[in-house]
Amino acid sequence: MLIAGYAALLLSSLITLLAFAGLIGFSDAAVDWALLSDRYFHSVLLFSLKQAALSTLLSLLLAWPLARALYYLPELPARRSFLSLCLLGFVMPTLVLITGLVALLGRNGYLTPLLGDNWNLYGLNGILIAHIYLNLPYAVRVLLQQLQHIPDRSWVLARQLKLSPWQRLRLVEWPVLKPSLLLLSGFIFVLCFNSFAVVLALGGGPGATTLEVAIYQALKYDFNMAEALTLAWTQLLIAGGLFLLLNRAGSSRWLTADSMVRGNTPPTAVWMRQIHRAIYLIAWGCLLLPVLALLPALFQADLLRFDWMALLAPTLTSLSLALAAALAAMVLAYLMLFPIRHSHRQRKARRRLLLEWLSTHALVAPAMVISVGLYIFLLQRIDLDRWGIAFVALLNMAVIIPFAIQQLKPRLLQYDAQYQQLSQSLKLSRLQQLRIEWPFIRAAFTATFALILLLALGDVAIISIFGGDDWQTLPLLIYSYAGSYRITEASIASLLLLLICAALVGLLERVKQDA
Repeated sequence: MLIAGYAALLLSSLITLLAFAGLIGFSDAAVDWALLSDRYFHSVLLFSLKQAALSTLLSLLLAWPLARALYYLPELPARRSFLSLCLLGFVMPTLVLITGLVALLGRNGYLTPLLGDNWNLYGLNGILIAHIYLNLPYAVRVLLQQLQHIPDRSWVLARQLKLSPWQRLRLVEWPVLKPSLLLLSGFIFVLCFNSFAVVLALGGGPGATTLEVAIYQALKYDFNMAEALTLAWTQLLIAGGLFLLLNRAGSSRWLTADSMVRGNTPPTAVWMRQIHRAIYLIAWGCLLLPVLALLPALFQADLLRFDWMALLAPTLTSLSLALAAALAAMVLAYLMLFPIRHSHRQRKARRRLLLEWLSTHALVAPAMVISVGLYIFLLQRIDLDRWGIAFVALLNMAVIIPFAIQQLKPRLLQYDAQYQQLSQSLKLSRLQQLRIEWPFIRAAFTATFALILLLALGDVAIISIFGGDDWQTLPLLIYSYAGSYRITEASIASLLLLLICAALVGLLERVKQDA
C-alpha cells in the first residue's frame, strides 16, 4: 500500500507539474522579471495581501464573541441548527452567496436604500463581506471546539479562586485558544489570498484585483503566458510558503461535530447572558439574510411557466461531476495517507512534513493556472471537446483532496496509535487490517465524503476553462444568468443548488453526531 500511496502522491503532483509545463512550453514562455518592478504588479500584490489580511482579521474578531456565546449558553434555542448553518455557510457555493449579496446589497438591493448614496457593493466592501460570510462560520466552529476542550477542573479552580470575568478570559480561555489561532488565521488567509470567484464578481475594476484574478485576465484577455507565469509563481511562493509553515506548526481537525457536552462552565452575569443572546440573534439574521434575499424571486416568477427543464441537465451534470470527483478524491486521499502514516510511525518529521505539503499543495496552487496550463498541455494531444468533462472531474478531484486528507488524517492516526502494533504482532494481512479499520473510520469517511462532495459542487473556475458548448453545470448556469442580468433565474437556480447543499450538510451533521 505504500507504493500505491506514493503513486497517488505522484499523480496529484503530476497534474500541477503538467499544468506549469503547458504554460512554460507554450511559445517558450518564461518568467517576466521586469513585471516584478512594475507598478501594476505591486498594486495587485498589495491588494491581495491587504484584502486577505483584513478578511482574516475581521472574520476572527467577529467569530470570537459568537463562539463564546455558543459556549457559555448551551441552552440557546436552535443551537444545533445554527451550527449546521455555519457549516453550510463555509461550504456554500460562492456563486450562490454572490447572487444573494447582489440581491441584498447590490445597486437595486433590498437593503441598499438604507446604506446611503455612497454605498457600493463592488470593490473592497463586497470582497470583505463575502469573505467574512464564507470564513466566519468556519472560525466559529473551530473556536467553539477549542473552548470545549477547557478541562472541568480549570473552571472549578476558577470558581474557588473567585476569578473575575477578565481573569477567566486571560487565564482560562486564552491559553486554550492561542495555539489554534495561528493555524486558523493562516488557513483563512490562504483561502482569501487565493480567492477567485468572489474577487472576479465583486471586485468592480482594476483597483480591486488579486493575483488569481490577474492571472485569469492575463490568460483570458491578453493571453500573456509570461505575465501569468510570473504572477502564478508569486502566488505559489507566498501561499505555499505560508501553508508550509502552518504544516510545521500542526493542524486542527476541521469542522468537527459539536458534542454538546458541558461540565463546570461557570455561570455568567445576567447582563453578559443578554449580550450573548443578542450576539446569537444578530448572527442568525446576518447569516440568513443572503439566503432570504433569494426567496422573492420565487414569488416574482411564474413558477408554472418557468423552464425547469433548463435546470435539469446542469443539475445532473453537476451532481455527476461532483460525485466522480469526490469518489476519486476519497480513494487517492486514503492512499496518500499511507506514506504520511508510515513516516509518522517512524518519527521522521521532515519526511512527514514534505509528504503532507505535497498531498495538500493543491490548496495553494493557483486554480486558474492549473486549469489553463493543463488545457494548453492537452490541447494538441487529446480531443478536449470529447474528453473535457473528464478533466473537469480530474481537476475538481485535485482541488478537494487536501480537505479529504485533513479530515481523514486525525482518525487514521488515532487508529494507528491504538491498533497498529497489535495488528503487526498478530501478522494480519492488509485485507484483515482493512476489515478491522473500516468500522473505526466509517463515520469519518462518510462525513468527509459528504464534505468534499459539497465543495466539488460549487466549482466555476475549472468548468469555465474545460466546459463544452453542449453541457454546463449549475454554477456555470447561475454565472451566465447573473452575467446577463437575469437575476430571477439566477436566484431560482441558486436556491436549487442551495437546497442540494443543505441536504448534504444535514447528512454530514448527522453522521458526525453518530461518530
